[in-house]
Amino acid sequence: MPNGIAAHADPHGHAPHPALQHHFQTLDQQHEAATIGMWVFLVTEVMFFGGLLMAYLLYRVWYPEAWAEGSLDLDIALGGFNTVVLIASSLTMALAVRSAQIGAQRATVGWLLATMALGLTFLGVKVIEYSEKFALNHVPGANFVYEGPHARQVEIFFSLYFGLTGLHALHMVVGVSILSVITWMASRGRFSPEWNTPVEISGLYWHFVDIVWIFLFPLLYLVDRAHQFA
Repeated sequence: MPNGIAAHADPHGHAPHPALQHHFQTLDQQHEAATIGMWVFLVTEVMFFGGLLMAYLLYRVWYPEAWAEGSLDLDIALGGFNTVVLIASSLTMALAVRSAQIGAQRATVGWLLATMALGLTFLGVKVIEYSEKFALNHVPGANFVYEGPHARQVEIFFSLYFGLTGLHALHMVVGVSILSVITWMASRGRFSPEWNTPVEISGLYWHFVDIVWIFLFPLLYLVDRAHQFA
C-alpha cells in the first residue's frame, strides 16, 4: 500500500474515503477546516460591506431629509417581495443541507434547484428595479436627474443604493454559480451522510448573502416610512 494511502487508512484496514484530501487525517478534520475557512472568509466579507455601511451611516446622519426622499423613491413592494424570496431561499437551502446529511439524493437536488430558482427570481426583480432607475435617470453620474430640494444629496443616496445592492447582487450571482456546481455533484451521487461538506459550506455562504439583504432592505427601503403612513 502506498505511504499516502496507508497514512489515511483506519485501524481496521479500510481504504480512505475518496473525498478525503491527502493533508487531512479524517473527514471530520477536513470538515472542521473547511467550516473554519468559510467563517474566516465571511468575516472578511462583513468588513467589505462594513465600509459601505459606514459611509451610509455618516451620510444619513448628515442628510436625513435627502435620505428620506431617496428611500421613498424606491419600490417598497418589489423590495418586500425580494425579502420574502430570500427568506424562502434560506429555508430551501437549509432543507438541501439536511437532505444531503441524511443521504436523500433526489431531495438534495430538488431543494438546491429550488434555491437557485429563488435566487434567480431575486436577481430578475433587481433587474426590473434597476431598469426603472435608468429610465428615470436616477443613476448617479453626468446624466443624473432628480426633482427636489436635495437633489445632490439624493444622488449620494442612490450611489450607495447601487453600490450596496449591486455588490449584493454580485454575491447572489456567485452563489447561484456555486450552487449549480453543487447541484451537478449531488445529481451524480457525490454526497452521502459521511461526506456532504460542500453542500453545508455553500449553505453558509448563501445564508450570509440572505442576511446581508435583511439588513439592506430596512436601511434602504424603510427610511422614514412611518411618516408616510402616519
